[in-house]
Amino acid sequence: MLIRDLPTPTLLIDQARLESNLARMQARASDNGVHLRPHVKTHKSVELARMQRDAGASGITVAKPSEAELFVNGGFADVRIAYPAIARHHLERIAGLIDRARISFCIDTIEGARAASEFFEARGVSAEILIEVDCGYGRCGVTWNSDGSIDFVKAVAALKGLRITGILTHAGHSYSGPVNDDESAGEYVRRVGTEERDRMLVFARCLYEAGIKLPPREQFEISIGSTPTMSAFTNTVVDGFTITEVRPGNYIFNDANQVALGVARPRECALTVLTTVVSKHRDLHSHERVILDAGRKILTSDTGFDTNGYGLVVHSPTTMTPLPHAVVSKLSEEHGWMEVPGGSTLSVGDRVRIIPNHACTAVNTQNKAYLVSGDKVIREIRIDARGQVL
Repeated sequence: MLIRDLPTPTLLIDQARLESNLARMQARASDNGVHLRPHVKTHKSVELARMQRDAGASGITVAKPSEAELFVNGGFADVRIAYPAIARHHLERIAGLIDRARISFCIDTIEGARAASEFFEARGVSAEILIEVDCGYGRCGVTWNSDGSIDFVKAVAALKGLRITGILTHAGHSYSGPVNDDESAGEYVRRVGTEERDRMLVFARCLYEAGIKLPPREQFEISIGSTPTMSAFTNTVVDGFTITEVRPGNYIFNDANQVALGVARPRECALTVLTTVVSKHRDLHSHERVILDAGRKILTSDTGFDTNGYGLVVHSPTTMTPLPHAVVSKLSEEHGWMEVPGGSTLSVGDRVRIIPNHACTAVNTQNKAYLVSGDKVIREIRIDARGQVL
């Protein structure tokens, strides 16, 4: 089958760019002596997760217990839930997996810790947990430099039914970009990445200095990582502590957000939305509007730091250079408005590829994508975990 035979809108995954992205991130992890545990919420595909494992990943990260269940059923034996699992239905799902795979999840409140402790102690199980740490994002996690956080970990370590094996953070603020002209996007990402790394190492040292009952230092896991911060990651040692694991997700595809941050180039973006021009008109002011059949239901309404519109319109699928001046300026559910100042050479029926702003949300709108090479379709890729919300 050829790409021209596919219906639109649909997702395309370029095989060569995909494989290059996998190899590049695995090499960065290996060169820095850390385990790569990719976050599979980006692609939600058992097949793509197997490709990551085959490339050297030591385990996977998921966002929900229902995702953990799906990937364990798919043959994965080491799954980390990077989410505070505190609801009973979360804990019941986890309990059903513990005998089948190594499962770990996050805790960051005493209420959540006590609920999990009571649940697992009643079942005679010691569940593996990581303390989630806030290294600057301001979402979940205990503060990295607070005495109260040390006291919290000490209290959790005393609870039955739980076993602390490490600490975990996510520098999600790396996606925000700099707030002033004194810092470039690249400098900002490097700074946030350095802070993410160093703050976690300092926090680990403080836990052991406090005499908290924890695993031996050489077994204690320190887990960090986002795709932006991993682009500049260099491991280090602070008082005997070093980063042990990284959890980027978006790197498998990259997207317009990564391009805007300077983390990836368009030719390193493996995921595109294939869309068709369904309408073209000029208004009374001679402004031309080109309407695509890709709207919010596939491109999504996500924007990001320094993005312009709702994705990068590709001029050439070979070079992945953006189409000059073309902007997807507006979306409805099923339509995208593309503006091309001075007029467009596109005609109704022509096809266009767009690098989405946010690959993760674009994938979650679809049941399948197509792996492609050149103008050929290699095979269909199922989005197995689409819609998992529990």
